[in-house]
Amino acid sequence: MTYDSIFSAAQEAFLFYKNVSGKEKAAFLETLAEILEAHRAEIVPLAVRESNLPEGRINGELGRTTGQIRLFANLVKEGSWVEATIDPADPNRSPLPKADIRRILTPLGPVVVFGASNFPLAFSTAGGDTISALASGCPVIYKAHPAHPETSQKVADCIHEAIVKSGLPSALFTHIEGGIAEGQALVKHHLAKAVAFTGSHVGGKALFDLANQREEPIPVYAEMGSVNPIFTFPKKLGNEVVPLAKAFIGSLTLGVGQFCTNPGLIFVPKEHAIAFENAIADELNDIASAPMLHPGIAQAYYDSIQYLQSREELRWVKVADPKHLINGSTALAEIKAKDWLSDAVFQKEVFGAFAMMVVYKSEDELLEIAKKLHGQLTITVWAEAEELQNQLFLLNLLEEKCGRLLFKGVPTGVEVGYAMQHGGPYPSTTAPNSTSVGAHAIKRFVRPIAFQDMPQELLPDALRDGNPLGIWRMVNGLMTK
Repeated sequence: MTYDSIFSAAQEAFLFYKNVSGKEKAAFLETLAEILEAHRAEIVPLAVRESNLPEGRINGELGRTTGQIRLFANLVKEGSWVEATIDPADPNRSPLPKADIRRILTPLGPVVVFGASNFPLAFSTAGGDTISALASGCPVIYKAHPAHPETSQKVADCIHEAIVKSGLPSALFTHIEGGIAEGQALVKHHLAKAVAFTGSHVGGKALFDLANQREEPIPVYAEMGSVNPIFTFPKKLGNEVVPLAKAFIGSLTLGVGQFCTNPGLIFVPKEHAIAFENAIADELNDIASAPMLHPGIAQAYYDSIQYLQSREELRWVKVADPKHLINGSTALAEIKAKDWLSDAVFQKEVFGAFAMMVVYKSEDELLEIAKKLHGQLTITVWAEAEELQNQLFLLNLLEEKCGRLLFKGVPTGVEVGYAMQHGGPYPSTTAPNSTSVGAHAIKRFVRPIAFQDMPQELLPDALRDGNPLGIWRMVNGLMTK
């Protein structure tokens, strides 16, 4: 099939599917979740073989995948997510009558989704981007990641099985393989209405630029990585140096460091730097290298490490060992805050189990760090309650630099729920007002439309008098059912 025929079929499916009720969309998604679980015994071994990830991790990821599918099924079944807003007419208003205006969110059209390398299930074929687009009412043209083609095709078969069982148009989902040229052709097609991407900054920025060079620019929701800094304060670190070191290293090395929320940067007060470094070193002794997702990612990791080793500002606590290239060996370097502030290269993400420990001397230095910090998916603050009371200005600065601000635990482990925000200011994403995880991800693929003085019988059910769907709506400025 040509791209023209693929997009034309998707557009035709869109014109039908956008009018399918929330309950019917929910039934389709629930059917898909059941089918994926029924094929677990086939999907898991494929994903293990193609990703080098252990069976337990893949089983958990499949559970996360079906869990987020059911989250969106519940969201569209309930229906209030469309933000129905009604300003009723007032013909007696003076000096001019007031029109009847009703507003709702409506789907955009065909969405291009790019699969991620580090999550062969949860951020891939039936992952959050695909499912949130389908839940919103948009068909998906999915570009498979070349690192796990068989897994992707198997999951695509499950999606088509769910489509057939639900009596929906087959062009609601199209699975495409290929490389950079194919991806660019998808983004440039005039019927594409949005793009979702999870991956490198280079890849995401290229797609963003391409989409904005079109005759009709379209939104690109690219999650492009983050170093997810942790800010530590003296009293907290002094009281809990060993457990905090253990938590940090556990998060850093989780999945061989191949998480977008991997903490690649930690700021440590000078008076506790030696104790924390020693505690970290003890933890690192127990960490064995393990295979990365594929040789290309491992090569990029060691290339980045090799460059950083040429920088005299860094003192290495542990140097990565590239002896077995596919294996990701943990690496840790220390740098003084004044040196870190001098060059933005020290903020660049190294995708893998590498972290930089930045030693600061004063709170003023910490404020300078916060001001120069790039946009992040997450920022974590480890401080005692009384320390936080004196850091409100710093916290306000950090709030401007991230999508999720943590005060306990570590940034790895992104809860799939209604309140989750997985996105952040550039360069962590191209769209800081959006999230790629959680219920609000659905709003990436819709736009608002208002109907003025539309006859009742033509209005969407969500906007009709009497509220036939029983959803929450804003009427005359008040939320009501």
